[in-house]
Amino acid sequence: MTHRYSSYILICTLLFFLAVPPLSMADEAGDGTSGATVLEELTITDRPIIQGNQTDIYGSTKTIITQEQIDDLNAQDLETALRMTPGVSMSRYNPVGSFGGGDGGGVFIRGMGSSRPGAEIKTMVDGVPMFMSVWNHPLLDLMPIDSSQAIEVYKSPQPQYFGNAVGLVNIVPKRITEPGFFTSAEVAAGSYDTHIAKAEHGGNINGWDYYLGGGFRESDGHRDHAEGELKNIYGRIGRKLSDNWDVSIFAMANDNWANDPGAEGADVSQRQGTYETRVWMGTATLSHEYEKARGEIKLYRSQGEGDWLDQPTSTTGVTEDLFNDFLFYGAKVKEILTLGKGISLLAGADWDYTQGDYTQEYSDGSSDVWDGENFDILSPYAALSWQINVAELITITPSVGARFYAHSQYADEFAPHAGLTATIGRFEAHVGYSRGVVYPGLEVVAMSQDVLPALGESWKDLDPETVDHYEIGFSVSPTRQTLLDLVLFYEDGQDRYVIVPFSSGVMPHYDNVEEYTIKGLEATATWQPVSSFSMFAGLTLLDPDPGDLPYAPETTITAGLTYRFLGRFKLDLNGSYISSMHVSSQVRKKDSENATTVDDFFLVNGKLTYDLALKGADYKIKLFLAGENLTDQDYEYQSGYPMPGINGMAGIRFEL
Repeated sequence: MTHRYSSYILICTLLFFLAVPPLSMADEAGDGTSGATVLEELTITDRPIIQGNQTDIYGSTKTIITQEQIDDLNAQDLETALRMTPGVSMSRYNPVGSFGGGDGGGVFIRGMGSSRPGAEIKTMVDGVPMFMSVWNHPLLDLMPIDSSQAIEVYKSPQPQYFGNAVGLVNIVPKRITEPGFFTSAEVAAGSYDTHIAKAEHGGNINGWDYYLGGGFRESDGHRDHAEGELKNIYGRIGRKLSDNWDVSIFAMANDNWANDPGAEGADVSQRQGTYETRVWMGTATLSHEYEKARGEIKLYRSQGEGDWLDQPTSTTGVTEDLFNDFLFYGAKVKEILTLGKGISLLAGADWDYTQGDYTQEYSDGSSDVWDGENFDILSPYAALSWQINVAELITITPSVGARFYAHSQYADEFAPHAGLTATIGRFEAHVGYSRGVVYPGLEVVAMSQDVLPALGESWKDLDPETVDHYEIGFSVSPTRQTLLDLVLFYEDGQDRYVIVPFSSGVMPHYDNVEEYTIKGLEATATWQPVSSFSMFAGLTLLDPDPGDLPYAPETTITAGLTYRFLGRFKLDLNGSYISSMHVSSQVRKKDSENATTVDDFFLVNGKLTYDLALKGADYKIKLFLAGENLTDQDYEYQSGYPMPGINGMAGIRFEL
């Protein structure tokens, strides 16, 4: 760890503990008791950027972004919804649409997730897989945010919640939990002939709840051939079967495309064409909740396409269309039991089946077909926690658990985790260890059987990649209007698989030979001194080894504020600084170095909303103006792909 990086950690840690109130707090209540004995819940209402970081009883954390933050950011897709989230980096080419080939669209968590093909980070909707199975990495246009009540970001391995990944982004679908109805519609137009329309309606009545909606987005883009289009529809219906049981069905479909505008100044023949994505998915969930037991059974199926069209080939004048088909289905079961005396048991099992295939068609009339392969994983898991009340307002909770993997092709694996949390009044600390396991996906079979047959059967001898994660964190609320979080983490990655090229008569083959480490710090602060004004700030520091790990900037700073004024106005401002970083995919080739970098940059975005309250009306009309890159910064997420300068959008939203 560098001296500079160590100094950052020391300074942030000292500042954090200086903010911690002493345990013998003054008599805030004025009734002869310490203020700590009569604490009210934290009352920050308008939260910029994120809703907050949640620490569970297993010493793990996740970040929540709600629909309110998504609206305040004027986010139109998953990348823009997460771009201000501490610890998250992104890559994109276009204002609308994430080009699925190359490096056109991606989110990365604390320096992980940039491997192509294959990825350490997985994406889910309603807790089930939503990514490209053939190449085993996310396609972000498959993840429309219109259906999201919240976005959950798991920044570390958490075997008690998910497997076969070291990090996770999950979209939680919308639902109405209280009796009543809600309807909204929004239209907007902006720079580069960008047009947006979305509508939704939901209700809860007589034991039934439902939610329906959809969205449309299109843009010509800020550069030639930077067009994109996104379309989605979704629906949920639920039925309360009794006081303790309910059942629900969620379904979603989307259809999207985005172009590659090509590197600036490069020959137009080098543009990578158009990437189209489509998916149809559904889940059915039966859940129950009793005083000492709650759980669910979820069945799911998702099927889709990722078609990469008009790719240039090594033959002049010949282009390729690659049609990828993917399928997931499976079942997830979990149960949480309260055993008494503060002991809680979580137990469950996931069964996930995936298959995929592709067809290549060339403009000269030739074609090629990969018939595909299928894998399935059965992964039971269990976790035990024990909440111990040491004294008044002092609680410690040790925990331990593990997930077991039984893979249809590869060796069994074991992913343990252990944690300890301690709460003292408004102060909370946690320490945890967990192991992430990532199995090779269908991509290793496709590469071996069709792309590079010289690899032979070496894919069958691969081991899963593992990451051992260590974390220590602190959280404190010095006042009801202030919340501070600090997390120190260390990732130790082992057995990353790569292709070992031909050398000294040894044929090309797969092998688990690469290792990496990431040391890091993440600090956030939320402050709302008055009901009409709140602020957020976040700092992420990363120290990866090797130092050319893509999308792992040494320093990331984010900040945001929400200000309500003159009764009907709301101003949301956010800004971010990202230091220079290596970019592009982390290729799976032994001893390869990533020399591609982009310069540091600072962005400022904002949104102004006016609540057009009409006398006697039972509906709301909101007018808004949104602007991005307000300082007209020159910046890139990928070398040669400049992002838009200052640009704006105006719209109207109707709510009933």
